Amino acid sequence: MRNKTGAQYAADKYLEIPVREATTLMEFLLKQMGISRNRAKDLLSGRAVTVDRKLTTQYDTPLSPGQLVRVSRHRQSTMLVSKYVKIVYEDKDLVVIEKSAGILSMAATAKQYSIKNILDEYFVKRHFKCTAHVVHRLDRDTSGLMMYAKNRETALALEENWKETVYDRRYMAVLCGNMPQEGGTERSYLKDNKAFITYSSATDNGGKLAITHYRRLRCNENFTLAEMKLETGRKNQIRVHMADIGFPIAGDKKYGNAVDPLGRLCLHAYRLNFIHPVTGEDMQFETPVPKEFLKLF
Repeated sequence: MRNKTGAQYAADKYLEIPVREATTLMEFLLKQMGISRNRAKDLLSGRAVTVDRKLTTQYDTPLSPGQLVRVSRHRQSTMLVSKYVKIVYEDKDLVVIEKSAGILSMAATAKQYSIKNILDEYFVKRHFKCTAHVVHRLDRDTSGLMMYAKNRETALALEENWKETVYDRRYMAVLCGNMPQEGGTERSYLKDNKAFITYSSATDNGGKLAITHYRRLRCNENFTLAEMKLETGRKNQIRVHMADIGFPIAGDKKYGNAVDPLGRLCLHAYRLNFIHPVTGEDMQFETPVPKEFLKLF
């Protein structure tokens, strides 16, 4: 077997692409590699891209003819590897992740393991002087997209301007039963009782107004696949509202009817769009509907 040359080793380790016209790094990656914007952001945040051998993480870095972009073919050793969480995007101010079902967003007691714990351990491994600040939550048994701030200033900016900053949050759910209506809007006041069960009232009961828009995508005689768009983000909002209209989420033993075809709550946060609180960039993220949801149809 012939020994590999230095050029062959480099080709195995990196994808090298010369720049032939003036552009920005993001547009260059999209055009030359044929990848999605989210994948390009993932490469940049994962420290996998260099320009003229200098590590570059800024998507708007200007490129000129004659420069050389190099993209690593291998995962960085410091990248997060966890069965519970996948990093979708990361910069110095925030991180967007995809959460698995079955783990808390943030621990309620010291002994509980959560996404925040996983991210804090990852930051230590990367020698980042930051911690994960929770700015919104998903239920333990809900999967999908979330964001965490990496500093107090960003967390405060998100908390104080949440409705203006986060302009589109959507979920996909499998509902029990064949829902005849194409869609609608459910509006009610939600309030916890002493047992921490959220209950709903059409009139003001001292709780918080919750508004959920929903639409049917697929159905069969047993289940309906539906999309929900949140106008408000209250605790257990989607779960309570779907139960209110008579089509509870499959696998919801708290508010549903115990029909559990997949051994999990069939609710997934698949879209998260927001204006970056620091840079002002329009950030749009979407993750596929879980395959097990689709298999029911």
